[in-house]
Amino acid sequence: MGYSELSERNFQRIWLINWSLAPAMLILFAWPYFLLCSILGTPELVKWLGAFIFASPFMMTVLHGHVTMSMGAVHRHHYYDWLRKHPFTYGIFFHPVMFRTRFRLMLVIIGLSLIPFSRIF
Repeated sequence: MGYSELSERNFQRIWLINWSLAPAMLILFAWPYFLLCSILGTPELVKWLGAFIFASPFMMTVLHGHVTMSMGAVHRHHYYDWLRKHPFTYGIFFHPVMFRTRFRLMLVIIGLSLIPFSRIF
């Protein structure tokens, strides 16, 4: 059987690698935010929630880059279409809106704005 980058097996492999990378990247990108909040004395809930919100767009960018490198820029939409066909299995937490630049920038801004607003309350 020949290898095809557009096969279901390759999509599953990419999905598995993305899920394997996601927790490590969340920790990698969340620790600076968490450290800053610890220094500033930010409440625990804001510290954890803000770190997750702040780290998510960076993680999504790297995962999107991984898909692009695996599939090629021309074919990556096939992978995202495949995810849409499996919304409650493979596609969960990888909704197409998450890979839009506006959405990711909005998450960074929300994460950063939690720090000063947590001081008000």
